[in-house]
Amino acid sequence: MTTGAEARTSVAPLEAGLRKLVRIAGAIAGSPEGQMRAVMSDAIDEVDPVAVEEIILQSYLFAGFPRALNAARAWRAASGRPAPEADPDASGANPDASGAGLAFWRARGEETCAVVYGDHYEKLRRNIRELHPALDEWMIVDGYGKVLSRPGVDLRTRELCVVAACAVSGQQRQLHSHFHGALNAGASAGEVAAVLDALTDLISRDDLGRYRQLLQKVAAE
Repeated sequence: MTTGAEARTSVAPLEAGLRKLVRIAGAIAGSPEGQMRAVMSDAIDEVDPVAVEEIILQSYLFAGFPRALNAARAWRAASGRPAPEADPDASGANPDASGAGLAFWRARGEETCAVVYGDHYEKLRRNIRELHPALDEWMIVDGYGKVLSRPGVDLRTRELCVVAACAVSGQQRQLHSHFHGALNAGASAGEVAAVLDALTDLISRDDLGRYRQLLQKVAAE
C-alpha cells in the first residue's frame, strides 16, 4: 500500500531555463521581495528574457498588480533590459469603436480556456457565471484572451508557471485546476512534478507534501 509520503509522481527534469522560469513565477506570486530579486538574479544567464517578461505580465492575474509591478521593477534592475517602446498585442487586433478588439480577445480567450480546461470547460463557465457574470467575462477576455494567449511563450510553459504561482501563493483550489491545465496544454505529469521540486525552498514542507499528493490524484484521473 502506498503511503502519503510515498505518493509521488515520477519527476521528468525540466530544461534549466524552464526550471529557472517557474521559480521566478513562483517567487513573484508568493515570496518576499528580496527573495524574488535573488531568484531573478540567479536566473539571468539561463532564462529567455522575453519569456521572463511574459511571465511577469501574466503574474498580475494570479498575484495582483502590486506584485506584478514590483516584479517588473526588480527585473529591470536585475537584467538591465529596458522596457519595449511599444507592445502591439496589448491593444488587441484591430481595436476600434465597433468592438472588433473585444471580439478578438473574447474568441482568443475562449479558445485558450477551452484547451486548459478540456472537458471541464463548460462546467467552469457555468460555475464562474454563478459567482458573477463580470468575473466570467473578465476571466475570458482579460485573463485568457489578453494575457494567457499572448505570443512569446507557449501555453504549456505558461501553465507550468501558473502551477508555480498557485503553489507558492497557497491557492490550492486554483492549483488543482492548473495541474489539469498544464497536462491539457501538453506538459507531462513528470514535468508538473518537477515544477514542485523546483520550489522546495519557496514552499513549506507540509504544503509541498500536500501538493504532491494532489498531483498524484490528478495524474491518476
